[in-house]
Amino acid sequence: MVMEPDDTDSIGRAHLQDPAERTHTIARRPPSDHLRAWIRRYWIPVWDVPEGETSEQTVLQYPVCLSITTPAYSRFVGPHPGVSRTVLEGRSWGFGTMFAPAAGAKLFGQPVRDLAGSWCDLDEVSAFAGLTGPVRTLMAQAPEDPEIHARCCALLEDRIARLGAPDEEDLLINDVVDLVEQDHGLLTVAQLSERMSIGERTLQRLTVRRLGLTPLWLIRRRRLHDASAGLRSVQSFADLAIRLGYADQAHFSRDFRASTGLTPGEFAARWR
Repeated sequence: MVMEPDDTDSIGRAHLQDPAERTHTIARRPPSDHLRAWIRRYWIPVWDVPEGETSEQTVLQYPVCLSITTPAYSRFVGPHPGVSRTVLEGRSWGFGTMFAPAAGAKLFGQPVRDLAGSWCDLDEVSAFAGLTGPVRTLMAQAPEDPEIHARCCALLEDRIARLGAPDEEDLLINDVVDLVEQDHGLLTVAQLSERMSIGERTLQRLTVRRLGLTPLWLIRRRRLHDASAGLRSVQSFADLAIRLGYADQAHFSRDFRASTGLTPGEFAARWR
């Protein structure tokens, strides 16, 4: 039942970028087919921010773990229940991996809720011990070279392959998240429970154990992603609020501002 996310669409929904932003480029690569149960995608940003300036990247993160290696740090990052903000300065690069929902707990070795909104050093995760050095050595040679990117992906995939085949619960948590992200008419936990043929309490325990997040959070985050996409070409905030399942425009505005720090009007104005 796994449904592949539309990468182009989903990236734009999550990344609250300013369309005038010109300080960085991001190369993206899919994982090897046999590892799609564990890895969603790779992203490799290269940035060049003028001296004395900064560029803040704001992301409504997906309910998954990430890894990111730069010359300055190398981290295994838990799902972020709020908004993830990263400040770029100077000229540098990163090599990032977005894991599938099933991968976080298997790699971290303990409940992902202990890492929600936080991170640990990548080399502290046993599966990735000693990986930072080789990735940095490769990326330093030519951070914009697709062949270098491919070699870094191969290093990481050699580690991920050791997880073996996903078990039944691994596939289930992937399916739960994929269903929420792909079915934009799914607005309640009861609907999700019915679609997955799982009791609501069982569903709650599953998502908290494997993601550190609740089923309701998954639905609310998907609605915010939909809002982010809709506000780029919206004609009526009231109509958009109804399409997203909000009781009214005021409720939508409060939710969006509380989550992103911007009103719908402020965010939409960037795209006009």
